[in-house]
Amino acid sequence: MPSDPEKQVESHLEFKDTVVVHHGSAVTRTLSRRNSMQSANEKVEPGYEHIPIKFRTLSMDVTNSISAGTEKSGKKKQDMDDSEYFASMDFHKLSNEAIIQQLNSSEKQGLDSASVETRLKLNGHNVFLTKRPNYLWKILRYVFGGFCSVLWVGVITYFLCWMPLSTPPIVPDGSPSVINLALAIVVMIAIIVQASFSAFQDWSTSRVMKSILNLLPAECLVVRDGKVTKIQASELVSGDIVQLKLGNKVPADIRLLQVSNDLRFDRSILTGEVEPVEGTSDQTDDSYLESKNIALMGTYIVNGNALGVVVLTGNNSVMGRINSLTMNGKEKKTLIQMEISRFVTIIVCLTIALVIILLIEWLAFLHRVHPDFQNVVALLMNLMGCVVAFIPEGVPVGVAMTMMMIANRMKKNNVLPKGLTTVETLGCVNVICSDKTGTLTQNKMFVVNAGFADGECTPEECRDAMVSGANKHLIGAYKQLHLASYFCNNATFDPATMDMPVAQREVNGDATDSAILRFAATLGPDIYDEKTFDRTFEIPFNSKNKWMLAMYRAGPDATPMNEIFGGKANDNLIFVKGAPDVLMPKCTSILCSETNTIMPLDVKQAEKVRVVQEKWARNGQRVLVLCRRFFTPAAEEGSNAYTDEIVSHGVQDLTIIGLVGIMDPPRPEITHTVAECRRAGARFFMVTGDFGLTAAAIARQIGIITTSRDPDTYIDIAKIAQDDEEKFQGTTSLLLTGSDLLKFGDMEWNTVCKYEEIVFARTTPEQKLKIVKEFQKRDGVVAMTGDGVNDAPSLKAADVGVAIVTGSDVAIEAADLVLMDSFDSIVEAIRLGRLVFQNLQKVIAYLLPAGSCSEIWPVLINAFAGVPLPLSAFLMIIICCFSDLFPALTMIMEEEEFDLLSMKPRNAKRDHLINLKIYGQCYLFMGSMQTICSIGMFFFYIQTATGLTWFDFVGTYSPGPWGDKGFGMSPDGVALTASDFAWQVQIGQCVTFVTLVILQWGNLLSVRNRCLTFVEGDPFRAKRRNLWVFAGMASALIVAIVVTEVPWFNNVMQTGPVPIRHWLIPLPLALGMIVMDDIRKVIVRVFPNSFVAKAAW
Repeated sequence: MPSDPEKQVESHLEFKDTVVVHHGSAVTRTLSRRNSMQSANEKVEPGYEHIPIKFRTLSMDVTNSISAGTEKSGKKKQDMDDSEYFASMDFHKLSNEAIIQQLNSSEKQGLDSASVETRLKLNGHNVFLTKRPNYLWKILRYVFGGFCSVLWVGVITYFLCWMPLSTPPIVPDGSPSVINLALAIVVMIAIIVQASFSAFQDWSTSRVMKSILNLLPAECLVVRDGKVTKIQASELVSGDIVQLKLGNKVPADIRLLQVSNDLRFDRSILTGEVEPVEGTSDQTDDSYLESKNIALMGTYIVNGNALGVVVLTGNNSVMGRINSLTMNGKEKKTLIQMEISRFVTIIVCLTIALVIILLIEWLAFLHRVHPDFQNVVALLMNLMGCVVAFIPEGVPVGVAMTMMMIANRMKKNNVLPKGLTTVETLGCVNVICSDKTGTLTQNKMFVVNAGFADGECTPEECRDAMVSGANKHLIGAYKQLHLASYFCNNATFDPATMDMPVAQREVNGDATDSAILRFAATLGPDIYDEKTFDRTFEIPFNSKNKWMLAMYRAGPDATPMNEIFGGKANDNLIFVKGAPDVLMPKCTSILCSETNTIMPLDVKQAEKVRVVQEKWARNGQRVLVLCRRFFTPAAEEGSNAYTDEIVSHGVQDLTIIGLVGIMDPPRPEITHTVAECRRAGARFFMVTGDFGLTAAAIARQIGIITTSRDPDTYIDIAKIAQDDEEKFQGTTSLLLTGSDLLKFGDMEWNTVCKYEEIVFARTTPEQKLKIVKEFQKRDGVVAMTGDGVNDAPSLKAADVGVAIVTGSDVAIEAADLVLMDSFDSIVEAIRLGRLVFQNLQKVIAYLLPAGSCSEIWPVLINAFAGVPLPLSAFLMIIICCFSDLFPALTMIMEEEEFDLLSMKPRNAKRDHLINLKIYGQCYLFMGSMQTICSIGMFFFYIQTATGLTWFDFVGTYSPGPWGDKGFGMSPDGVALTASDFAWQVQIGQCVTFVTLVILQWGNLLSVRNRCLTFVEGDPFRAKRRNLWVFAGMASALIVAIVVTEVPWFNNVMQTGPVPIRHWLIPLPLALGMIVMDDIRKVIVRVFPNSFVAKAAW
């Protein structure tokens, strides 16, 4: 059994088992021109916001971070030596052969399956320690957070009213008040229900997050049993041989064995340095952390490719050690969380204000003038009744259920947010910036045109001319373009599909290289190998340079080099392909296809090339130029100077071989998607690295540019004064390039941000990031969509980063939202974001009239008018926590009442979840009707049962008797005693309770439609169907029946059975509420400028 290779620092032991030496052919050539690469070369900003690194050098950072973290966490002595952990590493100091031998691996064959299983059991999977939840803290937050903190005051008060405030010595003849004990228990049940739903929401959210991570696994290419295999990064073990390519995230700490000349890593995740770090196969520093032959886990490859061996995995890696210190970062509140917190604050403040008013009134008036009317226990019960009544306990439950339901709807629509509340933020988006390639287009490119200085043709025409052999000069020129397309390329055909037609073959590589490879294969097969053309150097395409370079040397057989390109043995031939506007200034000659000769690139020839480029670009084609030159560097091959010399001097004095026009068709759904986003009030812009005319042509095809005239340019922006509003009266379009943005100041950006249709072309990742931030400065809520590595910084900076699941791992990690299917899913995500907000507003609008307003007034008229209490504290709690809860939850099932995409985006700074209009609807309109009806029903019942009216009670502040009428007379003419009257009051309070329950039915059927009347939006017809409302109404009715009719509640909770007619009378009153609200809706519609319309919620 081998010792743990990741613990060799502590034990200084190497493997004891026999080193198995494998023999066989190399798996792949390090610099093969067939290697498949992706393209990008810019800083990525993944979300490791809490990594405690502030300094320049990584070694200082890790040492200081680990030391600081250890001191703060009070770890044991052996853990405090972690700062020496990496200082003792020697993986970077060993030769390639030594490190392979030490890890008991093979560079060509990799590990065998048995070794992998052994090491997985010994060291575990290649994953970080996850943050273990502090369950005690979570439980305390669930139980005491939000509204629950106020409810606990009620629990404590009710317990005090039970004992000792109702017992001797405070009350000499008193006994424990059972009803107060019961009230305390009921409120505790309400707290437990709220806490349970909050916990369920957290669990549901974490489950969704885990499902997203499972759907978007991190994979890597490893050599095992002599074969290149794609595996989960979590399955890596020390000793695995890993292939690293451009755009990949390094899956573990890896010792580099073979590297391409241009290998670069983005270490900004660890150091904060924006410049890419060179990668080499040799030691460059004594420190493991600083040596460039170590690829650190979590960093990104932004150029080149490499082969390496895994030395540290999981928590033993640099990132793993830092991760263990950064798992306690606080989560940032989302917009909806801030809205809920704001609502809680408002309600709690109003509750405290009400309690203070009642307490002052009792101290200053009731206790002094009418001490028998309300004792301390009765006061506290009333105050706590107000507290419980004023707080809509159903809101936290409604929020939890809404988020869970929306999560399920998003799954069905192939939208996966990393945080559930991200979707609500989408409802606020007013600017959408989208990348072109792979996002707006299918990223399935194919060459449609080939051009030379003296003509152009289709790929088929070019192939036919080469097959016919009629014109040898023309064939010679075509052959140069043919081989340049093969050689300056990093895409490869899947060997398993080589027997298929060219168009149907699978290609490994990026879309551009794949298109040119298919074009080359259409012209004919590649019959040359290393004996004739040997690739010795390459610089892959990146978004900054916008070109790719490949250098070849004539092999032992130099005949093809001489016959096709005019070279000789040992000559170095450079091929470069890239954007014409970038490479043309570096070209001095051009190939004439008719004569297969080189001509100077004069003004006339350059104009011909420009005309062809613009012609193709206006048709939506991406134009690339292929160039060549012979060049022999003076520096030593493989050195940094060698690379610098080629970049500085090799890409100069180029000869243009020809042009290719590549078409990338738009996604079928994208035109409709752009139109829907526009209709939703979001401006849709294209931000791409492509040529301006090409981008503008695609923008016209998909509806980003809708005007018939040419779009404005930088020159027009410079002419427009900041206050020239006339320019923007109609639809205006704008085409800008990255170089234009460099000239802009705040005044120009102010003008740019007024345009409705914009295409940003030839932009770098830094400029994409600049665009996002400039719109955010001007109150833009920006959604950035993209799929490439170069999109990651802007995805991270945007308010909502949206990645396509087929995009790069880097983009997916940086995004907030992942679209698993077609791009039009973003429209559904915007709709759901707005639906979440509206349904939560309906939940609140339903809960407040009865659960807050109508419960406060009984306490107020009891305290200030001196009449019997129309609604007991127990019944208040039942309404808030039970009878109103189930109907409120049916609101989350509501579909959109009207086309939500026709609304303007919500302004997060102004349009709050709860506002004055909703308070007016709940308290002044629906609440007033419920208050008058419910209290009126109480006194109506008391009058019929006792003969006493409102006027007999008001102003008396007396528990009875009331003058000559005493405690009243029964309908049979029998004088009532004090206990008889108390029983009738209990029944009267239940009448109030039943009335409110039934009136809430009317409120429920009204509030589910903000604009439509009940007839227009009834819950039966398909468009507005929601049969759950009747289940909610039935549940409220069952609660009311149990509370009023069950004898145990009558005896313990002081309730009473309600006569049947008092169950029926509230039904027309509930219908009247529906009619009144429908009249209000009609007034709003007919008189849009009236006060009623302006106050409508």
